Amino acid sequence: MPERGWTPQAVAERLAEAADVLDRLPERRAPGLYSLWPLPPDVLNGDPARTRPAAPAPAAIDRLDEVLVWLAWLEPEERHLVWLRAEGLPWKRITPRFAIGRTTAWQRWTIALLKIATRLNATGEQNRPNNKPLNRSGRFVLQSR
Repeated sequence: MPERGWTPQAVAERLAEAADVLDRLPERRAPGLYSLWPLPPDVLNGDPARTRPAAPAPAAIDRLDEVLVWLAWLEPEERHLVWLRAEGLPWKRITPRFAIGRTTAWQRWTIALLKIATRLNATGEQNRPNNKPLNRSGRFVLQSR
């Protein structure tokens, strides 16, 4: 978590990292199935454009899991918009999918990031230690003036 709480920019960076981590995870394959087709020559020669990046670190996968929970806080359209932007898709390709203008798309994206940041900051406040005195039964003691 950032030192001074969550900002929309920090949320956007974490979403971009999650999209990158998800892209680097190994592909799921059905057990026992394999291809008899020969590999293309560029894969055999180690063409960097065709090779997959290194697997992500376990801590990055944990942060990905955390981000996936955040996405559940958004409406489906907001979730889709935020994820497309996290994958690095330009606004020019995002706006036709939603049939909206670039400014409207940016505003909705910003509002979605603010929703996430606000909720994260609110949960951070709830998890901080409480300085209110407790009685023996564990209930808060109301102090009179």
